[in-house]
Amino acid sequence: MWEQQQHEEYEENPAEKDAEKLTFEAEPEDAGHRLDVFLQEKAAGLTRSYLQKLIRDGLVLVNEKKCKAGGKVKTGDLIALTIPEALELEVCPENIPLDILYEDQDLIIINKPKNMVVHPAAGHYSGTVVNALLYHCRGELSGINGVLRPGIVHRIDRNTTGSLVICKNDRAHRSLAEQLKEHSITRSYRAIVHGRLEGEGTIRAAIGRHPVRRKEMAVNVPNGKEAVTHYRVLEQFEQFTYIECRLETGRTHQIRVHMKSIGHPVLGDDVYGPSRCPFPGLQGQTLHAMKLGFIHPSTGSYIEAEAPLPDYFEDLLRKLRQKRYCSLPCRS
Repeated sequence: MWEQQQHEEYEENPAEKDAEKLTFEAEPEDAGHRLDVFLQEKAAGLTRSYLQKLIRDGLVLVNEKKCKAGGKVKTGDLIALTIPEALELEVCPENIPLDILYEDQDLIIINKPKNMVVHPAAGHYSGTVVNALLYHCRGELSGINGVLRPGIVHRIDRNTTGSLVICKNDRAHRSLAEQLKEHSITRSYRAIVHGRLEGEGTIRAAIGRHPVRRKEMAVNVPNGKEAVTHYRVLEQFEQFTYIECRLETGRTHQIRVHMKSIGHPVLGDDVYGPSRCPFPGLQGQTLHAMKLGFIHPSTGSYIEAEAPLPDYFEDLLRKLRQKRYCSLPCRS
């Protein structure tokens, strides 16, 4: 439960004026967890990197003492978290057209195109979804995840297309983040994978950072997090399969890593798939976030948005149905 609490240590710090102050008490099942991991679980919507920054800045106290992100939580510990008032955004608004599937005063759902980064990061400080949203929403976005990720509750990869929800205020952000944490949000994807799959199935394999290739994720690695993907065959081709995937969890690269783990990488995936793509000109994986559904933070009603398949995806399906192409052997 979120609790409002004032701390004398911060009252004289002008930077903390109007800051939000939350406290959590560690339960027996929390004992032994890293502090940053504990807070990520309790404070829905805050990224681990952002929480680590707050810890470094002295905005997290354990039993009224400063601490380190890797410190272990003990049963009965009282953890006080101060979330500073959102700073003025430093990312520039850009007049980039958005394909809007739904919008109201609390949130906006867009159909993200291929080759578009969700938020600014190293090498991508313009042309992102956030740049476009700052222009469209006139800066009315939640500030929970800091100046580079305003309104961003979840992400999809640069070369993944489809439904993406962004929150305009902190209340909506926390509601959506809590639903993500509880795995109650509907997230249905479409993908074309190498090889022939049959029927339907469920992949249960923890996902974590690859021990050697640090930009990649992998299954069954130390400190991996639970990950569950359900898939269903929609159409079979000679050496490919068109499938629907439903996410029960939302780990980085989850569908791409899970499909590789069972020997059926996503077509066009230049990280987890074959080294060469059998379709010249295809940039990135054929993965599309088709449906996104959740309980609206204000009305309490279930809403669902559906993003139609992009043209490039439809063109690939037509080519496969005509049996013009065969896949290359999957890379182990």
